[in-house]
Amino acid sequence: MVSSDQRRRQLAREKFERQQQRREEARRRTRRLTVAIASVVAVAAIVGVGTYLALDGDDGKKDKADAAASPSASESASEPAMKIDQKGKYTMSLKTSQGDIGFTMDAAKTPHTTNSFKSLADKGFFDGTKCHRLTTQGIFVLQCGDPQGDGTGGPGYTIPDENLTALGKAGESGTVTYPAGTVAMANTGQEHTGGSQFFLVYKDSELPPSYTPFGTMDADSLKTIKKIGAAGVDGGATDGAPKKAVEISKATVDKS
Repeated sequence: MVSSDQRRRQLAREKFERQQQRREEARRRTRRLTVAIASVVAVAAIVGVGTYLALDGDDGKKDKADAAASPSASESASEPAMKIDQKGKYTMSLKTSQGDIGFTMDAAKTPHTTNSFKSLADKGFFDGTKCHRLTTQGIFVLQCGDPQGDGTGGPGYTIPDENLTALGKAGESGTVTYPAGTVAMANTGQEHTGGSQFFLVYKDSELPPSYTPFGTMDADSLKTIKKIGAAGVDGGATDGAPKKAVEISKATVDKS
């Protein structure tokens, strides 16, 4: 018989994955609209006649707003060229409104993820962003890395999943334990859909082994995230913006 605690964890996991899927669908709508606009502009240039793209209904309006806001509308669809030492270790340091947060990345295990994060940090991609999501029931994570601040943003490209067997084989529940202190990639629930969003685990959490574990927080950083988690979600919910706002002023990645 499934206990009420197990059922709560299962529902939390399912909600987590549904939200990730909805965010990816929003990104796909943005990309489709961007292509359509580019095609219309190209045709107008060729024939020398002004033209516009008409959108009717609420869905069209939302797509137009997404296209205007999303960084994927103008950025390259290719991940950065590999420039890191693929045998080295790197430290990502985040200066935030709630204190410094740092974690170590092992490039030998997650070369694409480490390389992407260094490239983004070097460009200042994370500077001025906020950690937009905290969960306090079933799974216990703080999610960051979205330039939009609402779970729909990214760098305009995706990176492959890596290191998925590091936490062991999934049990009968289809999950593995992501230990407190783990830093992992957020995705849509589909393979190889990671971008710039990541989550910091502040209490052991059961999740499917489909989220790239690529970093380990130091002890002080874990304490900081636990304090943010203990303060709860804004408005008293169990999933949403953290009550203690976490704004990243500066992110750097350096070789350890």
